[in-house]
Amino acid sequence: MQEILDRARGLLQKILELQEHLDLARKATRLDQLQKELADPGVWQDPGRGQRLAQDAKGLREEVTTWRKLESRAKDLAGLAEMAIAENDGHLESELSAELKSLEADLGKQEVDLLFSGPYADHPALVSIHAGAGGTDSQDWTEMLMRMYMRWAEREGFGGELLDESPGEGAGYKSVTARFTGKRAFGWLRAERGVHRLVRLSPFDQAHRRHTSFALVEVIPEIEADEAIEIRPDDLKVDTFRSSGAGGQHVNKTSSAVRMTHLPTGTIVTIQNERSQIKNREMALKVLRSRLAALQEQQRAEQRQELKGAHQSNEWGSQIRSYVIHPYTLVKDHRTGFEVGNVQAVLDGDIKQLMEAFLRWDAGRDDETARPRRSAKA
Repeated sequence: MQEILDRARGLLQKILELQEHLDLARKATRLDQLQKELADPGVWQDPGRGQRLAQDAKGLREEVTTWRKLESRAKDLAGLAEMAIAENDGHLESELSAELKSLEADLGKQEVDLLFSGPYADHPALVSIHAGAGGTDSQDWTEMLMRMYMRWAEREGFGGELLDESPGEGAGYKSVTARFTGKRAFGWLRAERGVHRLVRLSPFDQAHRRHTSFALVEVIPEIEADEAIEIRPDDLKVDTFRSSGAGGQHVNKTSSAVRMTHLPTGTIVTIQNERSQIKNREMALKVLRSRLAALQEQQRAEQRQELKGAHQSNEWGSQIRSYVIHPYTLVKDHRTGFEVGNVQAVLDGDIKQLMEAFLRWDAGRDDETARPRRSAKA
């Protein structure tokens, strides 16, 4: 029972510290102000303003209520444990132990939510994978990675659709692009940006020798039309052609696929997943806008690094994770040190633990779960 009390007190302290970090007291005050404003019938004379205030109030109410409930549960748990110890009553131990585990799990979920603080965390994600050195093996690896992300999306309730594919010679893809939708799609998938390395016995080598393959994963948030990036019609060159899938099989016989080139930057986007040329044009413009926004942000980041005197190239130099199938089995994230022994489970989409470890590491959280460790599946 003493352990339950100690852990409950620790949770309460952690909850109070996180409330302070979130500035919850100020948010509660702001919520009170919004509720008073919304109670005034005059606020709805401007429906747009009324709706914005109502939306702000809803978000604040959910956040304040969630953290106040966690605080109340921790206080109640500690109080009951103290009472049980004082009265030497062990009958409640199993019940309090269950509540402790439930509270720890619920707090853990809220801590993960705190990791999604970027402006585009809730946006859809555009994922492009490019085969690197390694020929057919790397093209096959590119397809394996896209399959991994599609399986992850299925497991976690995200939507995933291929937008464009450039078939490899003999297997896989030279490059492939997909769009993922769902709550915090970009927030999660940004953990995957960088070079992914595969070590295995090659199925394409007659001598069955060990090969190392590389693929570059690019992840950008989807940007809507009203979000800062303006594209002039005169800056675009649009070509249409027949859609074709892997192996050269025609998906349809009309010129519905769209290749859109942004002339000032040379950025090219190809979309061929829809049978409608109009829909492919709309998606191509959306992807182009997102890539231009990412390019703009990259240029700003490079300028900041140059000012600091620490600029270095990204792209193929930023190897983030290794997947070793031979001579042993191990997935290791080189940024966080997080390791998983069950490579097949990872390739089948079980990557949430790797993503979460990155998010904790990236946020600089001083939490034990952010330190290098071996998964229970290892």
